[in-house]
Amino acid sequence: MRVTLAAALAAALLPASALPASALPASAAHAGTARSTAPVLTDVQGRTLTLRGWNVEDKVHRGDTALSAITEQTFRDMRAKGFDFARLLVFWDDLEPRPGRYSQGYLRKIERVLDWAERYDVRVVIDAHQDVFGPAFGHRGIPEWATRTDGLPFEPHPDDWFSEYYEPAVQRAFTHLYEDEDLQRAQARMWKVLAGRFSHHPAVIGYDVINEPMGELRPGEDLPSAARRIERDQLTPMYNRVADAIRSEDRAGWVFVEPTPIVGEAVPTGLGRVDDKKVVYAPHFYNTAMEAGADYDPSSGWVEAYEQAVTRYPEQYKVPLVVGEWGPLNNSLPNMGRFYRDAMASLGRYSSGWAGYVWCYGGGYCAVDQDGTFRTNKDLTAEPYAEAVAGTVRSSAYDPDAGVYRLTYDSSARPGPRTTEVSLPSEGWSITVRGKATVRRHGPGRAWVTATPGARVTVTVTRR
Repeated sequence: MRVTLAAALAAALLPASALPASALPASAAHAGTARSTAPVLTDVQGRTLTLRGWNVEDKVHRGDTALSAITEQTFRDMRAKGFDFARLLVFWDDLEPRPGRYSQGYLRKIERVLDWAERYDVRVVIDAHQDVFGPAFGHRGIPEWATRTDGLPFEPHPDDWFSEYYEPAVQRAFTHLYEDEDLQRAQARMWKVLAGRFSHHPAVIGYDVINEPMGELRPGEDLPSAARRIERDQLTPMYNRVADAIRSEDRAGWVFVEPTPIVGEAVPTGLGRVDDKKVVYAPHFYNTAMEAGADYDPSSGWVEAYEQAVTRYPEQYKVPLVVGEWGPLNNSLPNMGRFYRDAMASLGRYSSGWAGYVWCYGGGYCAVDQDGTFRTNKDLTAEPYAEAVAGTVRSSAYDPDAGVYRLTYDSSARPGPRTTEVSLPSEGWSITVRGKATVRRHGPGRAWVTATPGARVTVTVTRR
């Protein structure tokens, strides 16, 4: 489904001032590897969180069968392989098929999925997903009744779906969504319904306002310039409106905000400040050439250039960063093992976590095959990590060659939680602690470390 992103972006970027990573100047393509100074994600107990997991979706079924492709097995298998996070795709067109009429059946289906996530201790962000705006253009997302095109043309591109974003009717529909007051209110009400229903669900950690938002290019405007304008002038006000709507129902959940997909070309976002105390910057991590089927080119400096660009916003506005989607279509090319190692190291330097695309059982982007075995190189996403740290992290790193993960932290001296949760990708790992702390296994693939207040603790996980 994502492969044609490459052709559309490559064509649109030809006149642009920002080029693919292989064409970036050396100063941009070989950024440093210092850890980001952005804040970390925390839970309601104040523990430092690391989210690692997958998108879970059902884009095919609607109505009575909506979300039926997501089952309890999804969360059981994810947790068994060490993942603690899911980005759950939901669709406004299913939630509100007619203006003001919200489907209680759909809300119950979402709740069933969240209950499964809770059962396996998987944290969930609810993503209001759209592809090419929605059903008016043959996809999913914003309802047809909220789609306004001013009679502009639309031509389907069945072999190149992402290029449909550049059809005049689709671009105008985004403009109306952002600027028409009645549609602004409708979007805010939709989010009030979701937040009101799920604000107290134990699995829910936050809300992703809109997937991969796009917009309308002006005559003579190149794509990076258009992206920065759309992000500044249309997405920033939208995120502030929706954050206010969510806050009227949920004071604790995180609000995830995305830039346009142009961020994948190492173009810093034009988003402005979202005036909320619990905002997460949630870009996606896709490479144009790799989406078109090319192998990873380590010499291009793309991973480093992306890291340099994507860390600017969270460091400027002091918000955590969680990558909402990433992962190439073809994982078996010769350099893809190197890509996953480079990507995992980079993500570990600057993010509070990520959701790969996508947890399903089969081919294409699926994480695992029909029998639940990791597909080629996807196993490299399964590393030991600290899901929740009850204290201040001093260092946290995994050496894939040695098979050693080491976490050092200072246990909080203040009253509060003392349990640090460590995720293990399988049973083939040993864990030891140094300092005033004890460790015990907590079910398959997990360990809990309990420290005395103010202790310096080092946790070492070693592959057997």
